[in-house]
Amino acid sequence: MNVNDEDLALAAAGGDGAAFQLLLSRVYDRLFALCFRLTGSRAEAEDLTQDICLALPGKLSGYRAQAKVTTWLYRVAVNAATDRRRRQASYARATDGWADWEVDRVKSAEQGAEAMAWLYGAMAGLSPSLRDTLALVLDDVTHADAAEILGVTEGTISWRVAEAKKKLREMREQEEDQ
Repeated sequence: MNVNDEDLALAAAGGDGAAFQLLLSRVYDRLFALCFRLTGSRAEAEDLTQDICLALPGKLSGYRAQAKVTTWLYRVAVNAATDRRRRQASYARATDGWADWEVDRVKSAEQGAEAMAWLYGAMAGLSPSLRDTLALVLDDVTHADAAEILGVTEGTISWRVAEAKKKLREMREQEEDQ
């Protein structure tokens, strides 16, 4: 039995799975070749061809045999490629700058982690009273609460924080001079 592509398309549009399978086996290579020419990339062509094949059963319901199946299918492929390019362009516009933002965010986080690591290491060189006071203040404890916790006045906490900052600054300068 020698059935033309148009008859297969009409039968497939009516729900004939065997007709759809035969039609697809006849046109798949040409469809892939067109998709490759449209995209310029084998991987993109494979994805586009698969997307078209998945959508084809629904699209066949619109096929009216007013043109050859290959002509109609090429129109479907060109439309699908155009839609894909639009989506990619929209995605590119939407994500423009995000890569730079992410690189900056990671760099900032690394710098913050390095600074905190240095601070925690340097705090070991402070006297216990300065270290305890600074640890509380760095943990967002108010000066009043830190004073109550450590059993000293609020003025003492403020002095210890200032003294700790001074000593840490000196440590940093000594490290930079070496």
